[in-house]
Amino acid sequence: MRSVRARAALGATLVVAVALIGAGLAVLMVLRANLIDQADLQAEVAAREVAGELATGTPYREVELDDEEDHPVQVVDEEDRVVLVSKDLRAVTGTGTTGVAPAPSASAGATPSPGDDDDDGDDGGDDGADDSSRPGRGEVSNDDPEFSDGTATVDRTTADYRFAAVEATTPDGITLTVYAGAPLAAEQEAVNTVRGAMLTGLPVLLVVVAGVTWLVTRRALRPVEGIRREMAAITASEDLARRVPEPDSRDEIAALARTTNETLTVLEASVERQRRFVADASHELRSPIASLRTQLEVAEAHPELLDLPGAVADTVRLQVLAADLLLLARLDAGEKPGGGTVELGALVREEVSQRTGDRIAVAVEVPEGGAYEVNGSRGQLSRVIGNLLDNAQRHADARVAVSVAADGRGVRVEVRDDGDGVPEDERERIFERFVRLDDARSRDDGGAGLGLAIARDVAARHGGTLTVHRADEGGAAFRLWLPRPA
Repeated sequence: MRSVRARAALGATLVVAVALIGAGLAVLMVLRANLIDQADLQAEVAAREVAGELATGTPYREVELDDEEDHPVQVVDEEDRVVLVSKDLRAVTGTGTTGVAPAPSASAGATPSPGDDDDDGDDGGDDGADDSSRPGRGEVSNDDPEFSDGTATVDRTTADYRFAAVEATTPDGITLTVYAGAPLAAEQEAVNTVRGAMLTGLPVLLVVVAGVTWLVTRRALRPVEGIRREMAAITASEDLARRVPEPDSRDEIAALARTTNETLTVLEASVERQRRFVADASHELRSPIASLRTQLEVAEAHPELLDLPGAVADTVRLQVLAADLLLLARLDAGEKPGGGTVELGALVREEVSQRTGDRIAVAVEVPEGGAYEVNGSRGQLSRVIGNLLDNAQRHADARVAVSVAADGRGVRVEVRDDGDGVPEDERERIFERFVRLDDARSRDDGGAGLGLAIARDVAARHGGTLTVHRADEGGAAFRLWLPRPA
């Protein structure tokens, strides 16, 4: 099932179905328990009425058993012999015994009526006779009755009953157990009615839930379909200037559309930057290659006219440009700096010591005893310092200085010169690739315009910054800030 709408509708339907089935079962259980409690109460009342008559000494044959169909009664003695049953009771289960006819031996011990005369026919009795010769009064147990489920056949009609067992003691000391039943037909009918209503209404409700979920999900995902169509069109046309429609809502889909457009903007800028980079690189490479080819062709025709120093210079320039382009390609590919530790003070001293052929001597200002360690690639950081010094040498009049100092949670390296400086409105543009502010300079002296771009990219890869300010000497001050190790 690949459709989100279908999965959402199915999921919602299953959740609602489980919830309704659970709630329905709970309702049925509560309803059945309440109805059974009512049946228990009816059965207990009927059993206690019969037990009360037996406890007063009422003979078995004179015990009133009303509503025999609604409350069948069975009375057994201590030996589980039936001594009394309802008149029309034909069969019974769930009580102490299945018997439905009083046992003859039990009938013989029927409780006599308090007014009966003794068998001797003594006429000499008077009102003053001793009351101790008469039977006393029995009792009904106050303990909670025991309940059980069973069936009873009353006048050829069999039904389910809930039986209550109540013990009673006759005046003669005989312990009897009275079983009285209450019909469960009302409980079964009510439960069946509710169950039928649930089984009928549940499918209809689930269909409604599935349909509503389908429609709501379809409407909610309509903007997503618009985004998908537009992205497919962008892919087919390769026109990164197009944007997906953004819905007016403030939900996740609107956020998705905004993020998609932001991604397209970044992608468009990246592709445009790549195209510009390829065009500029081709232009920059064309000049030294053409110059070198010309010199070689002249040397082939006129060996005495070979400009060997010029050919070497063009070759070196071509080599440097190729190295810069390769480094930029690696940086654009997301190459991460190494995890080593670099001491910037020592790195600056080492870099300056190797620059013996500079036009202007570089003044180094590194306080002794300072700890200027940072994490990163020694080679890339050395390249940054070298590029900053090359730029300062190119524009300085008479002074170039480099200093290292602690700056908050990081280390600051500053390269200053006393040249013309950088106009304030051009201080960000100079970090773009193949940008030269002094168009009057020759390409040999001005470089390809990649040094500062490489320096800023490397600084950013190391978690630092590279900015340009006005130096105290009046020229430019490039500040490289790198964080200390955590």
